[in-house]
Amino acid sequence: MDLYNLTLHEVRDKIRAREISAKEVLDSVYSRIDAVEQRIDAYISLTRDKAYEAAQDVDKRLAQGEKLGDLAGIPMALKDNISTCGIKTTCASKMLENYIPPYDAQVYKKLKEAGAILIGKTNLDEFAMGSSTENSAFKTTRNPWNIERVAGGSSGGSAAAVAAGEAFFALGSDTGGSIRQPAALCGLVGFKPTYGAVSRYGVVAYGSSFDQIGPFTKDVEDCAIVLNHLCGHDEKDSTSLAIEHGDFKEALNKDIKGMKIGLPKEYFGEGIDPEIRKIVMEAVKKMEGLGACVEETSLPYSEYALPVYYIVASAEASSNLARFDGVRYGHRTSNYEDLNDIYVNSRSEGFGDEVKLRIMLGTYTLSSGYYDAYYNKALKVRRLIKQDFEKAFEKYDILISPTSPTTAFKIGERTDDQLAMYMSDICTVPVNIAGIPAISIPCGFSGGLPVGMQIMGKALGEASIIKAAHGFQRNTDFLGKRPTL
Repeated sequence: MDLYNLTLHEVRDKIRAREISAKEVLDSVYSRIDAVEQRIDAYISLTRDKAYEAAQDVDKRLAQGEKLGDLAGIPMALKDNISTCGIKTTCASKMLENYIPPYDAQVYKKLKEAGAILIGKTNLDEFAMGSSTENSAFKTTRNPWNIERVAGGSSGGSAAAVAAGEAFFALGSDTGGSIRQPAALCGLVGFKPTYGAVSRYGVVAYGSSFDQIGPFTKDVEDCAIVLNHLCGHDEKDSTSLAIEHGDFKEALNKDIKGMKIGLPKEYFGEGIDPEIRKIVMEAVKKMEGLGACVEETSLPYSEYALPVYYIVASAEASSNLARFDGVRYGHRTSNYEDLNDIYVNSRSEGFGDEVKLRIMLGTYTLSSGYYDAYYNKALKVRRLIKQDFEKAFEKYDILISPTSPTTAFKIGERTDDQLAMYMSDICTVPVNIAGIPAISIPCGFSGGLPVGMQIMGKALGEASIIKAAHGFQRNTDFLGKRPTL
């Protein structure tokens, strides 16, 4: 039996029943990594020694009769912009190539305390800026369904690792769709929680008012389990919400009869591949057949989401990345004559082209004379987009759309077409602008590649999303399919 093909909850049950040990699970995953990683390039670094120490501790606790939690002994991966004490956190950038944090991110701390075992740090677009994981300074991650195609981005390494059986779950960061889009392209469940539901402490910032950490999993039940350990207040994060989230597992195995579903027409129109539209609509009909009430609706300000996102997120990136100057943090050039040379050469050598582009765009929109014309105006439209969602959720329990306008595109296909690359996030960006939760789940295949369906909910409506997603999952077999490598 290939343990790496099992879901998190299936492995948990076997560990609890003492059918397998945590070490055996770890052996299976690392053997899988040894077999396929050279073709996938999901990881930047592996943590074998620390992982086996953690597995030994879990097996010892199990032998002593201790009751273990849902995540005890489960191998996981972290996107390499999540701080890990004593383990390199590079953000896939030369700027932080040798950076070792002195502390753990809150999300990692919570998962570690729950018994999850870190097996490695995954590849990403540099500083989480991209939609294909081609912007990494170190490697391009490949899609396990077709290694000639991208895994999505910016969390492509995390998505590819789970899809290829190289981890049972992984964390990514989602600034404009960077969990949901690669989840769709790799045939996984990817969840972006409500802004503030999960601590951002210890996550290297890109766009601070958009960034949110969430999981990649093989099915919706696994997603609910991981969310239970991620959500919660953190006093170290000033944007963290001081509320109780409840047990998301209680939303599983529920009847979706009577759920009101809205289909925003703007998300099914121009720019969406007709085959993607057809597959998602077939999935919606399946949910309608399960008793859900479906109506078309409108989110009219959605057409402005991409320009709003790239103005505001780039402005925040410009501010957040100013600290990496070769003096306080990050790579320092060896080619300088004065302080100005250190600043200019360190940043020129340390940052890649996409990061430089967004820093320059952000600096421009924040500059004197352009702040009101661009940044301030974008903030006003951001509020209108948020109000669109608030109005829709007065009538509907959830909204549904495609996650990505296309299936996974070929590596190199969009590297010279900036607009086409940015359009990859056309369906996901509005969710981050509004700060609401959303999930991507597999709903079919086109040309042998996975298609994702996005389910959006009102702020703190994670339970409704899980209920709908699991209701759909229980009546399909898309999540049981695995890529052949």
